[in-house]
Amino acid sequence: MKKTMKVLAVAGLITASAVAGVGYSGWINVAADDPHSAPVYAFLTAVRERSIEVRSRDIQVPNLNDGALIRAGAGNYDAMCVGCHLAPGVEPTELSQSLYPTPPDLGKQGTDGNPAATFWVIKHGIKGSGMPAWGQGMEDPYIWGMVAFLQQLPQMDARQYQALVASSSGHQHGGGESQLHEHQVPDDSPSGKGHHEAELADDGMAAPEVHVHPDGKAHKH
Repeated sequence: MKKTMKVLAVAGLITASAVAGVGYSGWINVAADDPHSAPVYAFLTAVRERSIEVRSRDIQVPNLNDGALIRAGAGNYDAMCVGCHLAPGVEPTELSQSLYPTPPDLGKQGTDGNPAATFWVIKHGIKGSGMPAWGQGMEDPYIWGMVAFLQQLPQMDARQYQALVASSSGHQHGGGESQLHEHQVPDDSPSGKGHHEAELADDGMAAPEVHVHPDGKAHKH
């Protein structure tokens, strides 16, 4: 028994040393344009999906058919998500084509049919994927709005998407933002500009001024 334990300990030490050596050598390429091998990608996908499933299983899902909730989600999605996850009538962007793993086109693929898991992903993000943890600055009801909207998105065409976004209140997250508070959004969103910026332009006012907060996020006022 003691001999077996000693052999296992030595084998574990050798394995750990080999892993550390490979990592330190720089042999592993971390470039986003060098995809994982199929086995590694499959393993990471399985770990991600299981992690989300376990952590989201006790989340209580509200009524996602509420029209006001869906409209609110449309405005936030267009302001925060369309540059990576696209929408009907929105062509792939530089950002969506440059990230790895490639963000899913939610206008075509939708979500996995598990709203609790979708809520968890939006709120907490996913490490090493470029998916932010929007819950750091967005209150839960607004996250549920995006979940509700995503349930409807795959059934929309470009005209319906643009109409729903136009009927929304634009970007809002319950963090005390004002009507002049605008996060930068991609130029190729359906409106071509932020919602509040478009409203200012229509009123003949000057375009918002961009500045960077200490957290590194660019904002317009």
